[in-house]
Amino acid sequence: MTASSETAGTNIEPFWALDPDVTYLNHGSFGATPRPVLERQQSLRDELEREPIDFLSRSRERRIDEARKALADFVGASASGLAFVPNATTGVNSVLRSLRFEAGDELVVTDHAYNACRNALDFVAERWGATVSVAPLPFPLASPDEIVDAVAGALTARTRLAMIDHVTSPTALVLPLPELVSAIAGRGVEVLVDGAHAPGMVELDLDELATLGMTYYAGNCHKWLCAPKGAGFLWVAPGRQPAIRPTVISHGANRDTSLRSRFHLEFDWTGTTDFTPWLCVPTAIEAVGGRVEGGWAALRLRNHELALAARDLLTATLGIATPPCPDEMVGSMAALPLADAGGVVANGPDTLSQQLRDQFGLEVPVMPWRSPRLRLLRVSAQLYNTRADFERLADALRALSVTGANSVR
Repeated sequence: MTASSETAGTNIEPFWALDPDVTYLNHGSFGATPRPVLERQQSLRDELEREPIDFLSRSRERRIDEARKALADFVGASASGLAFVPNATTGVNSVLRSLRFEAGDELVVTDHAYNACRNALDFVAERWGATVSVAPLPFPLASPDEIVDAVAGALTARTRLAMIDHVTSPTALVLPLPELVSAIAGRGVEVLVDGAHAPGMVELDLDELATLGMTYYAGNCHKWLCAPKGAGFLWVAPGRQPAIRPTVISHGANRDTSLRSRFHLEFDWTGTTDFTPWLCVPTAIEAVGGRVEGGWAALRLRNHELALAARDLLTATLGIATPPCPDEMVGSMAALPLADAGGVVANGPDTLSQQLRDQFGLEVPVMPWRSPRLRLLRVSAQLYNTRADFERLADALRALSVTGANSVR
């Protein structure tokens, strides 16, 4: 049964497994898996437990290939360049820990990068004696050109690799990826894209990005694609696949390659684990895309428009003079800067985030930004959300006297 864009968010049951007593505005952190996908996963797990040898030894490769083909079609890539991984962070680590650098090499990253992936970059740089060069991105900002200029300005003759987010996690910006890839690759620098949030949020054409010079792309299927947790992928340009190894070396390192590439042999088996999240990706593509007439294109547009409406509502509620970024840099999330917290935000859930959850039943992230005293409030718009959800958040923010910041330094 297909839901219209106006009513899709009003019916959590029976499609979504979310608690109907909680207004969930944080799809971006871990996603949410619909019941039909969970049911498919459970049936696969039952099949695995009935006959583990048949499932893991005889049919696993065929099943993974079928799921990989469906994912490849969805993200606009050749299946030969795609490998399943548990999450985008694992994919980023696989790339970074496979590469060799020299003392004095520079690795470029922005100050909007996801902390886990930035940690991996720092780890590798320290191991090889390389230097991490940080390109500060403006926020708020008026044009995507500011992003391209900032990254291009950080490149030098010593830059070997740039790690760029497709959609930034803290600031929820959809970066101008084609322009960034062209600017970076045009300088002879390899491009590693952390695309954790992109699949299902924005249209993807990895083959087209490859023609511009993109070298590596890591994405999640458990976020906006709504597959089970543990489903991610890594895409590697054809010429670089022999150099990229999984973080765990297993049987594929010396198996016969007459029928399968070393790339797939190694990534498809890193030890006994639950492969069912990968195998459920085709079900997620079909089930979630089928909830809106017009499929995934209509779904992405619906969520984008709701995210913009939520951002505009909250901008007015918080007293922020202008939206912090152009409309085209918003996908299905929006982040808004809050006024000075007045003290250090401790590790763990932010006080405001906890208040919103405990007092108002609102699940929304509030995170430190650039200093412990500055914070961002980030909202997500998914099919189970409606404008009324964000109006409840606006009412709660007014009740708590929360105000926004018109500039972030």
